[in-house]
Amino acid sequence: MVKEPVRILIVGGGYVGLYTALRLQRKLKPELKRGDVEIVVVSPDPYMTYQPFLPEAAAGSISPRHVVVPLRRVLDDCQVVIGEAQSIDHAKRTVTLTTLATEEEGGTEQLSYDELVLAPGSISRTLPIPGLAEYAIGFKTVEEAIGLRNHVIEQMDIASSTRDPAIRDAALTFVFVGGGYAGVEALAELEDMARYTARYYHNVKADDMKWILVEASNRILPEVGEEMGKYTVTQLRQRNIDVRLETRLDSCADRIAVLSDGSRFPTRTVVWTAGVKPHPVLAASDLPLNERGRLKCTAQLTIDGATHAWGAGDAAAVPDVTAAEPGKETAPNAQHAVRQAKVLGDNIAASLRGQPLQEYAHKYVGSVASLGLHKGVAHVYGRKLKGYPAWFMHRVYHLSRVPTFNRKARVLAEWTLSGLFKREIVSLGSLEHPRAEFELAAGGKPPQDPKGSS
Repeated sequence: MVKEPVRILIVGGGYVGLYTALRLQRKLKPELKRGDVEIVVVSPDPYMTYQPFLPEAAAGSISPRHVVVPLRRVLDDCQVVIGEAQSIDHAKRTVTLTTLATEEEGGTEQLSYDELVLAPGSISRTLPIPGLAEYAIGFKTVEEAIGLRNHVIEQMDIASSTRDPAIRDAALTFVFVGGGYAGVEALAELEDMARYTARYYHNVKADDMKWILVEASNRILPEVGEEMGKYTVTQLRQRNIDVRLETRLDSCADRIAVLSDGSRFPTRTVVWTAGVKPHPVLAASDLPLNERGRLKCTAQLTIDGATHAWGAGDAAAVPDVTAAEPGKETAPNAQHAVRQAKVLGDNIAASLRGQPLQEYAHKYVGSVASLGLHKGVAHVYGRKLKGYPAWFMHRVYHLSRVPTFNRKARVLAEWTLSGLFKREIVSLGSLEHPRAEFELAAGGKPPQDPKGSS
């Protein structure tokens, strides 16, 4: 009788999914060659997005193709399935998913497994704010980053060509909601890019634009510490960026951003980066969750109370064994995800071989944030850096963390070239509707952008 290989199913192709699969490829090389083990990665996209590079991609410093890592190229010993997990029945060891083929057919398919790694990541946490779904844009994917870059330049084109002062004012007003990494870095990079781009417009000046950062708490960038957070607010305000702390977005209906302090801003651009929440597939499983909807995990990255199930990253509530106070969990960020994936891969390999598992214990390295070209803040190994040194540290750190030598070399080459030549200021918004011109020529009606970016 032929023995079936042990199937390790990894749900998610983000940080944890990719790095865990890479680790397992290396640790289980003999078993994979003999056919004793197979690794299957289910991901909605055929690539992993290195999200810390999204702001630079939006600013045009990095090509969007180099912000992503193709899964099939780097996971050559794994089977990659492009699909979305809809539900998980761990009691039966099956995952129900939709693929491009099943979507065409209007059905689903089931995939069985022996070991489950559940790492679907997170999605944007939204609130029932009027107009948010119709007019706002997120900043979690490379498509959103490039779409936002095109949108900002198109708004400058609109402002340059219109004679209506109300339309011009709305086009040149940009509202960002959320003072974490994503919001601050996206706003800072795009404001820097737009300021540079304005020099090529005869009737649009940098000071004509309004950039507004809205944050519900009393500080921004909490990861870099209170002192660096205050420094960041000062630096942004010196660039005429309106930073509003302890303020919420109450509405953006009819393209008017209404804030909790009573301010009203007609705007065609609202960027929502106000936090994340666990992926919905967690709630559609029979695995234990905590009160925040994240997987209850042990320090060994097993799912508490479920055998042959593992979790890490944004989806997992992992105990912080290095914390002084008991009950504290590791933060859901990229730094932990990458480190947890290494331990997770090692533990799965050890479990299959009957060896003891190790706990995930981390040493705090620090945090870095870019505030535009040659500007940044950092708190690394207890040292606080500002300006150019912090920006340089930001690039060095993330260049060391982006997977594969191929991507490191391409990103470094692009940074080198961008230092030698002027910025690109081209909007390629037509890429979002590639059939529009042909449909119009063929007598059809071109698609309309619901966000009114053109």
